[in-house]
Amino acid sequence: MPHRPFSLEHFRQRLAHADALPQLVILGILSGLMAGGLISLFRSADTLLHIWLLPGGTERFEELDDLHRLLLPVAGSLLLILLFACVPAHARSVGIVHMLERLANYEGRLPAFNLVIQGIAALIALASGHSVGREGPAVHLGAGAGSLLGQRLSLPNNSLRVLVGCGAAAGIAATFNTPLAAVIFAMEVILLEYTLIGFLPIMVAALVGDIVSRALVGEALVFNAPELSIGELTQLPLIALLGLLCGLLATGFHLLQMQVIKLKHWPFPVRFLLAGLLTGVVALQWPEVMGGGYDTIESLFNTPKPMLFLAGLLLAKCLLTPIVIGLGIPAGLIGPTLFIGTVAGALLGAVGALLAGTAHTGLYAMLGMGAMMAALLNAPLAAMLAMLELTQNTGIILPGMLAILVANLTTRFGFGLPSIFHASLQRQGLDLRQAPLAQILSRAAVGSLMQRDFASTPAQITLTEARQLLQQAPHWLLVGTGSRSVLMPPADLRQHLDSLTEEHDGLSIDLLSMPARRADLEPLLYRATLKEALNRMQKKQLDYLLVVSNQDEPLGLISRQQIEEYYNRKQTLS
Repeated sequence: MPHRPFSLEHFRQRLAHADALPQLVILGILSGLMAGGLISLFRSADTLLHIWLLPGGTERFEELDDLHRLLLPVAGSLLLILLFACVPAHARSVGIVHMLERLANYEGRLPAFNLVIQGIAALIALASGHSVGREGPAVHLGAGAGSLLGQRLSLPNNSLRVLVGCGAAAGIAATFNTPLAAVIFAMEVILLEYTLIGFLPIMVAALVGDIVSRALVGEALVFNAPELSIGELTQLPLIALLGLLCGLLATGFHLLQMQVIKLKHWPFPVRFLLAGLLTGVVALQWPEVMGGGYDTIESLFNTPKPMLFLAGLLLAKCLLTPIVIGLGIPAGLIGPTLFIGTVAGALLGAVGALLAGTAHTGLYAMLGMGAMMAALLNAPLAAMLAMLELTQNTGIILPGMLAILVANLTTRFGFGLPSIFHASLQRQGLDLRQAPLAQILSRAAVGSLMQRDFASTPAQITLTEARQLLQQAPHWLLVGTGSRSVLMPPADLRQHLDSLTEEHDGLSIDLLSMPARRADLEPLLYRATLKEALNRMQKKQLDYLLVVSNQDEPLGLISRQQIEEYYNRKQTLS
């Protein structure tokens, strides 16, 4: 069997199918390399800015004097105002919510300029001590790397969706060095589905992203956590109470941020400056609220703190972070979420130690970290795996499952709240949850079904040309060029020719006016998914679409019946 050379066009054609696993794995490797390199650059810039600005190095905002703690966030806000004033309004949309909106409305086509703005703005926010994390920007940057790869190669839109998931997972893995949690996060929060076709390329991307970041800049976030376990089952009620506490805190966080988002009609200079002032004022009393607070998280794992200090810090972070993010500071909330859960766990552990002599408060700090993440992001499995990978402590699996279960039930079913990212989208009138029909049809592009058995012809042809056309035995005739193209069955042309006598041989035929059955057509790019095709048909009340190339050259035909049969077949197989 002769060897078939690699062809990018053949590669694209295979990706149009829902089962193009080898091709998607290759793309997963490439997106992991790109995302890992981009996040490594982002992490290096963040570290260098912290070393330059902070006397104690990375995250050591506590070592700043009062004046610098007050002015640094304000200065950061002023820089953000200057940056956003220099770019058009559409380029200011950044973060996970922006990425999800592009995934829902634009098939995952993320603009490159927004990625640049995201990277610069996040570095300013993080270096100036705003109460935000670097994980949200990392997800956007990683997803953007995957999306730009697909756009550059002109890949079908069904593969772009997977590439966004690949890039996002690689971004999280490169930021946290938690590849398994990154995979589940991409499936639970971004793609909202678990499929083998999606799982394997995303796993490869997360693995490659993690390896690249470790090779380029070293380990990202490794907590020096003690080996702790519950010891006795009598502690389970207190752990369940911790889950309830985190669920309530997540609910309050969620509702407060949604209320503050309503202020988005305020000019962004006012919002950013207000965020900087609030952060600076709060940091005068609790400097630990500045930045991601990973140094504080690690200290709470190992050393008990006074309950009054923990209570004040918890209240400050719970109020400041949703306000700052709701006001539009362009960075993430996952890091602060881990911080809040850790402080809540340490506080409840301290209360338990005082009243009942429970285990080390560090255990509850670890459990609270996972419970808060699960409750706010509605991602219980990703939170469980993140907790395990960050602490490298398998002794917290049983209590961690209980805390996460109770926390997630509290927000999801007790208060009916979705993920905070999806709630932000719902405020814009969008809902990422797809019906089974949309899910199945989003996994394949029109190139996987389109019929190529057609013959193109102008409307005006001679009888000789008509007979030559029928000798090709096409399944359809594509009649017309330019603004109007219609489908016509060859049998109608044959019947018309049979009705003519030899004396008509010198005449021409107008295929658009002769008696025949015709179906109107609309052009559709070959990259479109079957879901996009069906939506176009329903909107235009058509039964057929003409699949075209980037140069508007006809490539094939796709019908409503083909799409319905494909869906029914996939439903039967599942």
